[in-house]
Amino acid sequence: MNIKSIIESLLFVNDNPVSTRDLAEVLNLEKKEVEEKVKELQEDYKRNERGMSIISVAGGYQMCSNPANEEWIKKMYRQKNKQRLSSAALECLAIIAYKQPITKMEIEAIRGVNVDGVMRNLTKAGLIKITGKKDVLGRPFLYGTTRKFLEYFGLNSLKDLPQLEEEAVDVFKETQEENR
Repeated sequence: MNIKSIIESLLFVNDNPVSTRDLAEVLNLEKKEVEEKVKELQEDYKRNERGMSIISVAGGYQMCSNPANEEWIKKMYRQKNKQRLSSAALECLAIIAYKQPITKMEIEAIRGVNVDGVMRNLTKAGLIKITGKKDVLGRPFLYGTTRKFLEYFGLNSLKDLPQLEEEAVDVFKETQEENR
């Protein structure tokens, strides 16, 4: 049984990231052994300058094209399949990603405009979801990012978000204090 070959096939046939736990369960192996084999595969692809690579994303592993070939892939597909986000949607997503869980009212206070349509579109696109209700009068919904958000931006976890600039952090803090 060639474990690396099986892992490669399992990643190839899945459109979404596959967790180490799922791979270990299918292969009847320990998670640590699966992680070692995936790392070996990653090194094999890199060493042989293959057109494919295996990345760690959204808490799992996914097979994708080699990032070094991005220029040619874009030429061929002109990013037809990638949904474009408006600047308003990107602003809302950034606020939600860094401040989650957060209410719609808190987002509106930060942005200074109504976000109903943007929130509806982000929810419909599966990039954000309701994560609960805030324990205050009216019990407004709390929003957070989804696994699809991580996949869309190629992040393994929220810890991989870029650090906020000091000025942006100060603006967030000031806005929060004004709204208390």
